[in-house]
Amino acid sequence: MRVIPVLFLLLASSAMPMVNAQGQPDIVQEHWYHSWSTLTADAHDWMVENPEIVELRSAGETVQGRDQWVVVITDESMETKTDGTPKEMVYIDGGHHGNEHLGTELAFLVAEYYIEGWIAGDEDVIEVLQNTELHIMILLNADGNDIDSRWNINQVDLNRNYDHHWTTDETASGSGPFSEPETLNNADYMNEFMVDADLYVTMHTGTWILAYPWGFTGEMPSDYELFEHIRDTIHETIDADLPVRNANAGIYPTHGTSRDYGYGVMGYPTFTFETDDEQFLLGTAEELSSRLSTELDVMRYLISNVWYWRARLQVNSLDLAIGDKMTLDVTNLGHASTSNASVQYVDSEGIELWTSDNFSVNATNSTVAVLPADNLTLVDGGVFQLYYQKRVIDASTWVNESINQTAIDISEPDDSGWLPFASPIWAILAIGLAGYKRNKHFNADY
Repeated sequence: MRVIPVLFLLLASSAMPMVNAQGQPDIVQEHWYHSWSTLTADAHDWMVENPEIVELRSAGETVQGRDQWVVVITDESMETKTDGTPKEMVYIDGGHHGNEHLGTELAFLVAEYYIEGWIAGDEDVIEVLQNTELHIMILLNADGNDIDSRWNINQVDLNRNYDHHWTTDETASGSGPFSEPETLNNADYMNEFMVDADLYVTMHTGTWILAYPWGFTGEMPSDYELFEHIRDTIHETIDADLPVRNANAGIYPTHGTSRDYGYGVMGYPTFTFETDDEQFLLGTAEELSSRLSTELDVMRYLISNVWYWRARLQVNSLDLAIGDKMTLDVTNLGHASTSNASVQYVDSEGIELWTSDNFSVNATNSTVAVLPADNLTLVDGGVFQLYYQKRVIDASTWVNESINQTAIDISEPDDSGWLPFASPIWAILAIGLAGYKRNKHFNADY
């Protein structure tokens, strides 16, 4: 039923001049899948017309020399968030498989939503861009896209080519991990610009699902609580029918994927967003913004709440008895657990002088930890800080965060109880004992 409308649209639009991306929605942008050249033109227009929020970068080139464009979207007038802390980081890519056009278009729609929302003065969008950097590689496999091929020009499945459980048992996985420039460029970009990201979504087409790690095993990921919280919220507030589950069970077993690389090597919370696979040639009869509306709503939710996709410890009180112990009351405001948090004491130059035993704080829970501190010596200018991983996965980033001085209470060792009265009591007992022995000796002589 899609064939006639799509063919009509393709023929009609071929006679139309290229339409500026800022004019959306329009018949071309809403129905015609992007080629590398049209995407390049649209991204360039975004940058030229909105320099206050859009930067265009090349992450590298494909085998045939096409740039892998990354659209960076944020309020450029603000280097940090409104509270002075670093901005949240979100990474998105589309088009690993060149013939999965709807996945590419979803990445495009996410970029378009935030750019056009900024132009329109949408308060929610403005708040996001003041506090968040979006990095979106809309079309990773430009060579494959332009010939409508799943693989790149070397006939490699790029989503089996990452250095995470890579294997030749997978079809077309390449001669080795990162044998292809497209995947190596993507990983290099992550490692250079996105180390501190707290969300990575890679967009595909095939089975309607939002899939989280792992693909190579049916075991649940370390941060399953985080993924299950996201699943439950999506089902309760956006779409009860969207499957959200482990990729191995929800799609099929896979190795060497970007999703598992993002989680297992980079330590991000990661998802594969698979849109429906009803594609025809180069376009769609139904408007893209309507067809992918649920997916866009899910992406808005994930991006708006990115602050929560890690552990965020807040110290309510730190009571230190010098030479004895430390009692720490700490709350986790985030939706990810941390298992190896500690308190560090550093001097005025940041040099570590003491580190406590480790403690854990589950997602959205509070913990009271009693930590030995008999070997802690305070110095002038010394401060306490928290040191912990943002998630349970081993690859997750470590963070140092200062503890609010108003939450800290330091006291001398507790000298209450028997200790102040020990000397007089023992003196009385000694006198009594001496008198008893003397009487006993006197009676023995007489």
